[in-house]
Amino acid sequence: MKDKLIIIGASGHGKVIADIAIKMSKWQSIAFLDDDESIKISMGLEVIGKTTDAFTYKEGADFFVAIGNNAVREKVQEKLIEEGLNVVSLIHPSAIIGTDVEIGIGTVVMAGTVINSSTRIGKGCIINTSSSLDHDNVIENYIHISPGANLAGKVKVGKGSWLGIGSIVSNNVNICSGCKVGAGAVVVKDITEPGTYVGVPVRKID
Repeated sequence: MKDKLIIIGASGHGKVIADIAIKMSKWQSIAFLDDDESIKISMGLEVIGKTTDAFTYKEGADFFVAIGNNAVREKVQEKLIEEGLNVVSLIHPSAIIGTDVEIGIGTVVMAGTVINSSTRIGKGCIINTSSSLDHDNVIENYIHISPGANLAGKVKVGKGSWLGIGSIVSNNVNICSGCKVGAGAVVVKDITEPGTYVGVPVRKID
């Protein structure tokens, strides 16, 4: 753990990340990197350069990639890891984390989230506001679980998938990699083909 945290991405998602980092009270200073040169300040915190400037701060800072797009977040985070930068995970103090839960680096667990026992969450995931993951879930790398999504027990979600706001996944359901599940959708059986799924219960539309 370093004294400084650098957040890559200073827009809306980055603001929530900064708020969590502030509430964790682990870093003496927090700053942003962002490729939009018009952004100088975000959340009262300074934007000190572009994404590529991260490597100049390698020895003096921890890093977090606050980019909402799963694929872009993966690309940036994997580059940081490859170059030996210290990528951290962030957990909001109000989140409830059960026993025997694993959370990978670069993952954020936001306010009001409940993660129950023996769940495994990979790296670079967004476990968003007031979502719930019950026991024995397996959430692979670079997934976004949107606000208010509810996953029952023994759910598996494949890499790079996105579950929309308020979506529901029944117990013992597997969702393959590369899926998008729409807002309010209900998944009651396995999804085995990548694509976009909406409705109650879900149907594939793309």
